[in-house]
Amino acid sequence: MDNKKTALIIGAGPAGLTAAYELLHKTNIKPIIFEASDMMGGIARTVNYKGNRIDIGGHRFFSKSDKVMKWWNNILPIQGAPSKDDLILEISYQGKKQAVALEENGPDPEKFDLVMLIRKRLSRIFFLRHFFNYPVSLNLNTISNLGILRIFKIGLSYLWIKLFPIKPEKSLEDFFINRFGNELYKTFFRDYTEKVWGVPCSQIKPEWGAQRIKGLSVTKTILHALKSIFSKDSSVAQKGVETSLIEQFLYPKYGPGQMWEEVARIVKDKGGEIYLNHRVIGLTVQGKRTQEVKVKNDITGEEKSYKGDHVFSTMAVKDLVKSIGEVVPKAVQEVADGLIYRDFITVGLLLNKLKIKNNTALKTINNLIPDNWIYIQESDVKLGRLQIFNNWSPYMVSDINKVWIGLEYFCNIGDELWSKSDDEFTRFAIDELAKIQIIDKKDVLDHVVIRMPKTYPAYFGTYDRFQEIRDFVDGIENLFLIGRNGMHRYNNQDHSMLAAMTAVDNIVNGINSKDNLWNINVELDYHEEKVGD
Repeated sequence: MDNKKTALIIGAGPAGLTAAYELLHKTNIKPIIFEASDMMGGIARTVNYKGNRIDIGGHRFFSKSDKVMKWWNNILPIQGAPSKDDLILEISYQGKKQAVALEENGPDPEKFDLVMLIRKRLSRIFFLRHFFNYPVSLNLNTISNLGILRIFKIGLSYLWIKLFPIKPEKSLEDFFINRFGNELYKTFFRDYTEKVWGVPCSQIKPEWGAQRIKGLSVTKTILHALKSIFSKDSSVAQKGVETSLIEQFLYPKYGPGQMWEEVARIVKDKGGEIYLNHRVIGLTVQGKRTQEVKVKNDITGEEKSYKGDHVFSTMAVKDLVKSIGEVVPKAVQEVADGLIYRDFITVGLLLNKLKIKNNTALKTINNLIPDNWIYIQESDVKLGRLQIFNNWSPYMVSDINKVWIGLEYFCNIGDELWSKSDDEFTRFAIDELAKIQIIDKKDVLDHVVIRMPKTYPAYFGTYDRFQEIRDFVDGIENLFLIGRNGMHRYNNQDHSMLAAMTAVDNIVNGINSKDNLWNINVELDYHEEKVGD
């Protein structure tokens, strides 16, 4: 290939950086990345606040794709020695630590930074001021917390829907009810999902469930629980296990942003260019090809145009279509204007301790609850989810004896939540967490507020006409839409990476069709669930 060829990449998130990395390793095409923010990783960034790190939305590094798992481990090798918390627990509990399968000859996380940790997974639901397993399991704890009458209703409604399923599924509500029954849906899925999206489940397309929940069902959950009694899969790959049921995952020592900062370093070392605080404001399209990209430096205000042989876009589809301008058919522009996004606010709180206690069998430092994150199902607060960053990695908190948490809220730019000042929002969030008895206000030491616009592409608005946009952009031969917002699809980072890899392979192999990009995370092998990533 011609050494002078270039690829212009919009966005330095997982998809954009993966595309750049793949281009440098498989072609002679030079990648040039334009990132509107001052950070790598998109929403998979790590925000460092006074040595305490925040993972926006929570990112488990686990994939059903061997290709992605090997790719990650090539950048950050798996730990070969215990991490800080395991070492402390081994001393505290006379050698009775919760061991993980360490990689032979892997780096020691106490001595090296470029390392992937193996972490235990625990996500629970907080409802009726009690903890429930996630996914919900039928055990004594669940029966005790819900009561026999509600359990009976759940069982009866599940049997009913198995006999008389809703056909066709017209909404996310139908999707949930068909898999869990009406009573379980109303108990554990309806209120939380409506917190996430801000609209009733009856107004959301069922594709969201197909994208995120996939193969999970009551039957699979029960079978997994029975199987776990007799055997456990201790491998990192955990083949044959639904992603919602995995028991461990990989995680960079300093959070997901560390992965993408390292990839960015490699890209630049190999000759790629990355421009931060550079926002794409226009794409020139002539015929079936993009000719150039117009970029604005948000620091200096300078505008400049770049010519490229290929363009990879991870920017929001609504903004991409607008940037193309007058050549966009009116109907396509109408669909793009009607696409809706959900925005996201995280409040980081540094605490002396939590009020709520660890009642599990899992040993933790200072008996901290062992959850990675907690789904807040309580209807009397707007809080959607709570992350315990200590449990993602002990290196995410500057003082391991303090508790570093993230309170996550779903909102829309300009609404009541988004419009609060940082100080107002912090007070509001602290009040909510105290109200549901998870913290005591006097234990709060420090706080920070982080806002992330367009975090979740929505499956309502004009989404049912999205094919019109796809038909238009797929007709632009050298334009590749990748990533969550780039494809307006609620993908995890592994699916975004696979789309980027596939796009590069298409260039190498001369494949003009974009169908294989859009089929990623539709095929069963790529199925993964996680509300938030």
